[in-house]
Amino acid sequence: MTTSPFDKNHFDYSPWFFWSDADDEAKARQVELQAEAMRQNPEVRIGERCFVSEIAAVQMDRMELGDSSYIAGHAYVTGTLLTGTNCTINPFTVVRGEVRLGNAVRIGAHTSILAFNHTMEDADTWVFKQPLTAKGITIGDDVWVGSHVMIVDGVTVGDRAMIAAGSIVTKDVPAGAVVAGNPARVRKWRVKPDAPQGDLATRVAAFAETARAEVPAILARSWDGERYLDKPGADPTVRAHCDAVEIAAYLLGGVPPQLEADEHVARLRGLQDPETGLVPPLDAAGRPDPSGMALVDSESPYSILSVGYALDVLGSSFAHPIAAFDELGADGTLAYLEALPWEGRPWTAGNYADALGTALLWNRRKNTPGSEATAVALFGWLTAHTDPRTGMWGTPGTGDGDLQLVNGFYRASRGSYAQFGVPLARPQRVIDTVLAHAREGRFFDRQNQNACNVLDVAHPLWLARKDAPDYRADEIRRVANLLLEDALTHWVPGEGFPFAAATSGPQRETQRPGLQGTEMWLAIIWLLADLLGISSVLGYRPGGVHRPEPAEILGA
Repeated sequence: MTTSPFDKNHFDYSPWFFWSDADDEAKARQVELQAEAMRQNPEVRIGERCFVSEIAAVQMDRMELGDSSYIAGHAYVTGTLLTGTNCTINPFTVVRGEVRLGNAVRIGAHTSILAFNHTMEDADTWVFKQPLTAKGITIGDDVWVGSHVMIVDGVTVGDRAMIAAGSIVTKDVPAGAVVAGNPARVRKWRVKPDAPQGDLATRVAAFAETARAEVPAILARSWDGERYLDKPGADPTVRAHCDAVEIAAYLLGGVPPQLEADEHVARLRGLQDPETGLVPPLDAAGRPDPSGMALVDSESPYSILSVGYALDVLGSSFAHPIAAFDELGADGTLAYLEALPWEGRPWTAGNYADALGTALLWNRRKNTPGSEATAVALFGWLTAHTDPRTGMWGTPGTGDGDLQLVNGFYRASRGSYAQFGVPLARPQRVIDTVLAHAREGRFFDRQNQNACNVLDVAHPLWLARKDAPDYRADEIRRVANLLLEDALTHWVPGEGFPFAAATSGPQRETQRPGLQGTEMWLAIIWLLADLLGISSVLGYRPGGVHRPEPAEILGA
């Protein structure tokens, strides 16, 4: 592009043009500078197509910029800054302290957002020597902050609010409000406060009514005359029958009508290998394949959850203990956990830790010899290895942010702390980690969502909130509201939920509605609705793998 001789710092002051108009050399330099910043400080994470001006002062303890966000020239940014996607910090803006921005927050030039303050309790001590206080500032989604605004510590700005130029904001700004003045007051409404949550509750209730009416056809759609398939034409799996049982329990209060209750129980119990207690996968013809049984690198560990909980929903249980896990003993359990790939692949590790914990549940109910030793070893290992920074276990993989870390935490905590009613070691750090992860547009923008990723945010927030009920409560509600709004849009009439959000163009297999997606999204919707205090309108409560309450209280 051509510029005038007086515009040699064009992109520093107009960074929204950078990725469309800058030359390849400038783009390569920006990418390398961002990479160097992240190498120098592991607490700095910068998303895709972000821009940070070289003439800004960015002095961060911790920074996470969501995709397509930018910091313009002569901005002064210090402390902790966590942003969603499409956020702007324009020229000469000051952002200091612990500041959290939602998605699409636009901040005008010369604005100051100061999330700390000096105390002045001791009149005989110079102010600059007195202690600081820091409450933090939170700004919701789709907020426009005008130029020359001042926002002081402790303020929360609600979603879709607007702050007029020159305003001094000393108190919380309601969602949808337009505020102006010194001090800023509500002058009018961008979005009127006419009970938007009540409206959401109405839509949630309507969804449940629709799903309840359509579930018989959805179950029939996946029945091939002999067995349940995840979706028409899919290969046989153990899980499909289990998902059918849980869906029917949610929405029908009974069993899938294709079989009588005792036949469901007989089929599921008959899948278990008596010697190991494991469940072999099915081959292409739907026959058990014993060669596929193993404690890692197979489907068998997850079947401990899916089959065990389907039987539990049906009022039954496995015929045999899960001997393959019970025989490990304390030392074997510790060795098993230690060998899992927590560094770089924490989702895989959490998957197998979940199976271990759930095998422990079924074995405790049968009073097996090794169950107590397994319990001590499992919780001892998890407690000792909880990362004090994240509240989770392991380290994430490369290229996917905290996706593996958070998803692995859901799986491991589901089979341990949640399943046995044990308080989390660091619930506030869990909430911090999950809320930061939920800002990743590449996973949580509506068109990018899948049931695994959303469930693995919803359940940890629900679980951690029990142990830290007031911590970042407004932010949790905001995330829950956004995700719940999106979740309702994924339903396909007469077919249920796909695992992954359907988009235009050719569909991937995961975008075809099936039993797995339907069961998971039903659980997600309950968890999100419960975070918002409206789950009662659904008329169901997950009762299987994704049950919210403990299956057993450890030590009781």
